[in-house]
Amino acid sequence: MARFRSLAAGVLVLGLVGGLPAPAAHAASWTPANDLEGACVTLQASNGYVFKDSVGYGYTSTASKAEKFRFEATQLGRYAIRDSTGAPIYQSVVGWVWAGADYGDRADWTATVSEGKYRFVSTATGQQMGVYLGGLGAGSSTYTLAAATGCATNPDIATGVTGTPAPGVDANGKLAGWIDAHAHITAAEAFGGSLHCGDPYAPGGVTVALKGCPSHATLGWGALLEAIIAGTDPINSAEDGWPTFGDWPQNDTMLHEASYFRSLERAWKSGQRVLNVLLVANRVICELTPQHTSCDEMDQIRAQATYLKKMQDYVDARSGGPGKGWFRLATTPAQVRQIAAQGKLAVTIGVENSELFGCREIKDVPQCTTADIDAGLDELASLGVSGLYPVHKFDNAFGGTRFDEGTTGAAINVGQFLSSGHWWTATSCTGPSDNEQPLVSDDFAKLLELGVSLPAGTILPVYPSGKICNTRGLTSLGTYLIQEMIERGMIIHIDHMGVKTAQAVLDIAQQAGYPGVTSVHTWSDPTIVNRILGLGGFVASYAFAATDDGQDTPTFLDEWRAHQGLANASKITGYGVGTDVNGLGPQAAPRLNAGSSPLSYPFTATNGTTVTKQVWGGRTFDLNTDGVAQYGLYADWITDLINQSGSDATKLRKQLLSGAEAYTVMWERARA
Repeated sequence: MARFRSLAAGVLVLGLVGGLPAPAAHAASWTPANDLEGACVTLQASNGYVFKDSVGYGYTSTASKAEKFRFEATQLGRYAIRDSTGAPIYQSVVGWVWAGADYGDRADWTATVSEGKYRFVSTATGQQMGVYLGGLGAGSSTYTLAAATGCATNPDIATGVTGTPAPGVDANGKLAGWIDAHAHITAAEAFGGSLHCGDPYAPGGVTVALKGCPSHATLGWGALLEAIIAGTDPINSAEDGWPTFGDWPQNDTMLHEASYFRSLERAWKSGQRVLNVLLVANRVICELTPQHTSCDEMDQIRAQATYLKKMQDYVDARSGGPGKGWFRLATTPAQVRQIAAQGKLAVTIGVENSELFGCREIKDVPQCTTADIDAGLDELASLGVSGLYPVHKFDNAFGGTRFDEGTTGAAINVGQFLSSGHWWTATSCTGPSDNEQPLVSDDFAKLLELGVSLPAGTILPVYPSGKICNTRGLTSLGTYLIQEMIERGMIIHIDHMGVKTAQAVLDIAQQAGYPGVTSVHTWSDPTIVNRILGLGGFVASYAFAATDDGQDTPTFLDEWRAHQGLANASKITGYGVGTDVNGLGPQAAPRLNAGSSPLSYPFTATNGTTVTKQVWGGRTFDLNTDGVAQYGLYADWITDLINQSGSDATKLRKQLLSGAEAYTVMWERARA
């Protein structure tokens, strides 16, 4: 909220601007007005105060009749301006400024300030606010702002977190807090930009970012795709978003926004210190959607990198100006430490896609060269990327993938066929494996029921039963990529590599004495995890429920305890969480024993703050009944996880709250 102070005749101007206006001979210098977020003011021009009349807005000399306006930042120096009824004012096509029903491009205003006077220009049209045929409209006025009461409240979501948090670093300068090492908060811009419904932020606020999408309603293409990916019901899909949220977010919906920035803020206020954002892309999935931008995977990565930087600017705008936000991008370990020392959330950037630098393979013929790899790594460095997945869901020019199973595996294997011209190839194996039978007739039949089709004459593959391994391993291009990543100090994400590929990568890292390797969302065999720990790498587990949630998934505590029993467990100085939020994977459902052993609200978070249930519009979230339906509930989940760990609570808490430090140390050593 802007600060105000009195001037002559009771007129108030923003205290941040300075003192009395300079002499008229001094040329005005207009700068962005970044401190109006949340301000409740009246507007006064040379010909009077702006007031609301029967059809729009006019001017009056009577201060008591002045309309009260509330500002909400839409980006740095830009605002939605709502009148006392909550209506956003907009520049109409006929010249006047009128009250609108919803925020839109013409309701966005760029604000500049000079010597206590403000100019407001329609961001969409370039027309300056002023006097138009006697009323408020396109003109050339400047305005003085006076503090007021009686403004409408901007729709928003509260974090539900109060109290003074513990410092982000301890007395020795070590980071104190947990890390989400695998999240996809930019998914709204992935896959061509239309697969996902909702956004983590949007100009116009929550009513725009979290509104429902007709394409995802009953039998819409979005509902059908979610049925394929997540097994949801494409018929009973009400699709109501803000403010009712009757249909989403849920813990098992995968194509709807679950990381709105106020939910991220809740997790940060409750003790999170690092958020590793994976820019994600998939050409095949993009081409399934009827509307999309470029399906080239590197174009998708570029779009998300831009989106992430704009998100930092947006949080700054909602926090009072450049650099004032709690959401800070970090491209080096030193920046992570600086951000944590300021008590803010350090956001690091990685990449997860199958056709990195265009390096797909078609019938085992690579579609890129070492020159493409060099140029691609240079570009990622310019985008602030610190690590990447050499292999994702499909075999590519770098190596073989690790298989999914069930209907999901069948769907991805179809994508593999469309991407490369061949199915996964597998052989029986003992020891570490790449999963069980990845495609059976029943799973494929389910896909056919949902409209998946293949070229005429396509012959389905046959695989051995039981444990199988991908026959494809690390290629010569893959070896070159890994060596270049080591040279540049980039973090190598091992998850999604087939066992044969992963072991070869770890051999190279071991020979180089390189610690910059990770497994951060439960997609590596324990043998691989043990080798990562032996190298000084970092490990996190997928954020499953603390104990059984009835979804036939592992539990976080079981996996964490299994890792404590590995030969290299003594090298675990900190442990991470991989939420995979918005990553086409489910979040934790409610624990089966939540009724008898619930998380009690309010609770004290790991950093000492007090946390109540988060409310989105008309919906109140409760971990005990909703599971992790949206990212804000990870504040609840972390506390519940520790509560459910019994005699391991002290050790688990220490490792989780040392997770951000351990990840940063691993990154520092890799860069060294």
